[in-house]
Amino acid sequence: MHDPEDRSFFGHPRGLGYIAFTEAWERFSYYGMQSLLVLYMVHRLLHPGHIEHIAGFVPFRHFLEFVYRGPLAVQPLASAIFGLYTGLVYLTPILGGLLADRVLGRTRTITIGALLMAAGQFLIAFDVTFLVALTSLLIGVGCFKGNLASQVGALYATGDNRRADAFQIYYIFINAGVIISPLIAGTLGEVYGWHYGFGAAGVGMLIGLTIYLSGRKWLPPDSPIVEKGERAAKPRLTHREKMAIVALLLLLPVLTIAIIGNQQIFNAYLVWAERNADLIFFGKKMPTTWLVTLDSIISVSFLAGSVVFWRLWAKKFPEPPEITKIGIGSLVAVTGFISLAIGAAMAAGLGTKVAIGWLITFHVLNSIGFANIFPVSLALYARVAPAALSATIIGIYYLAFFAANNLVGTIGGLLEKMSATHFWLLHSALCGTAGIIFLLAGHFFGYLLAPSNDASRTTNH
Repeated sequence: MHDPEDRSFFGHPRGLGYIAFTEAWERFSYYGMQSLLVLYMVHRLLHPGHIEHIAGFVPFRHFLEFVYRGPLAVQPLASAIFGLYTGLVYLTPILGGLLADRVLGRTRTITIGALLMAAGQFLIAFDVTFLVALTSLLIGVGCFKGNLASQVGALYATGDNRRADAFQIYYIFINAGVIISPLIAGTLGEVYGWHYGFGAAGVGMLIGLTIYLSGRKWLPPDSPIVEKGERAAKPRLTHREKMAIVALLLLLPVLTIAIIGNQQIFNAYLVWAERNADLIFFGKKMPTTWLVTLDSIISVSFLAGSVVFWRLWAKKFPEPPEITKIGIGSLVAVTGFISLAIGAAMAAGLGTKVAIGWLITFHVLNSIGFANIFPVSLALYARVAPAALSATIIGIYYLAFFAANNLVGTIGGLLEKMSATHFWLLHSALCGTAGIIFLLAGHFFGYLLAPSNDASRTTNH
């Protein structure tokens, strides 16, 4: 049975372990496919002999070219598809949250989502079912993503300080799945055949579903499904809860700007690195998808390091609020994109390929920054969300990723229109702007997002 006081999983409830391992396999599935998607489109799917077999692709392409105001060559077209798909991936959790809160409950919604995602992975390697597969994946992720994340927060009693740590542990497991997926799914897809890579991603999703169902008794129970006639009896939001939700909504555009650069790793960054980076080791070219594994290994290290750092910091100094951590993380990430710009400029000047050291420097600095953006922002939204709207608010949180990934698709198309140096400086400027706004917002409006006891002390000042 679920016990909020349980500490059997690294000092946390056992249910966190089941959720974390489930999410690790879901991320193995998702990122295994995503690490291959742009390369698959650029090298195979969007070329004659394949593109004409995709069911429904002609009107879909016309729509994209209408939105982008002109014909799209292969790389910009792949970038546009990537941006639209990965953007919608983060929009559908809003509907999934409503479905779980109002109709099916979390468990059934998550199960349906996992099955749809597995089906999409198996279908995507076939030309004719490409768009059907993307649709299945979109619906599946919508049912799965926000609902599983909201269960993390529900493991803890109100005021339990372990919640923020739990989301960082959750993100460590996410990155563990991402580390493994390019090594298995990415290598199978690039070296042995695209369908092997996508198939491995589908199997990973089924493993995740099995783990989730086996751990149900350790997870928080589903909230009762509220019938239409009973919905008026739901607790009304207090004025403070309403103001906090408004603050969360106003921060969404800023979070969008902050994460554009990191989301570009799976799009234009892979294409740029494949063309311009020196990936030759011992006479053989490293699979480009392994850069995703490199990023994830570094990310896991700094996610774990961030947890330890803030615990040690809190022993001697007041721990900064979440919004301040997000601002600091954004400014640190700026330096990562500057390193890519410097590496690109030096390589262009020397007429050589970009040394791998510049890419490693980017991943290190970017990972330090985003260790204080992704888990901390998710923890912020989960903590502030009223209990009756928890899954819905988490779904709204992912609106930032919807917008960011659509912008990633648009900005990624600029790779062929501007120098790489200017391309990466643009990403640096976006992240830096967001960091400054977060710090200013925390200074002037942070009390709206503070825990109740902190908020009262702040307003008394």
